Amino acid sequence: MPPVTEMDRSSAPTFRPVRGRIVPIVIGVAILVGALALAVLLPERYGPMDRFTSAGIGVATAAFMHRYATIHARPDADGLWVRNLGPGEHVPWEDIVAVRFSQGMPWVRLDLADGTEMAVMAIQRADGPRSLEAAQQLADLVGR
Repeated sequence: MPPVTEMDRSSAPTFRPVRGRIVPIVIGVAILVGALALAVLLPERYGPMDRFTSAGIGVATAAFMHRYATIHARPDADGLWVRNLGPGEHVPWEDIVAVRFSQGMPWVRLDLADGTEMAVMAIQRADGPRSLEAAQQLADLVGR
């Protein structure tokens, strides 16, 4: 393999799940539309607070589904920016010891130098062979 520069890491594509984006978007839109329709169509015996609660549940669910649909892992010259469901985190390349994606794991895990591990939900087993290719690509980036 030819020598690899830091620029190669920064030009690597962003990792994003396929099914992990489509499914939450469809579910989020369906629940939002259903909750808003329920809020509007509730019988008169239900008050404004009931309608607000129904709409609020729909909006909160759609917001969570949006967050799930936007998970990603973005390589750059200094490390890997991982955005799962919580706040994003930047992991320097030198802190990543190994990339694991063995059978039965729903997504990639990074073994870190401090003995902890980190999930990378952007590479999900649900994406089939594409996920194995993405995991290998990430492992190659870590190995550089």
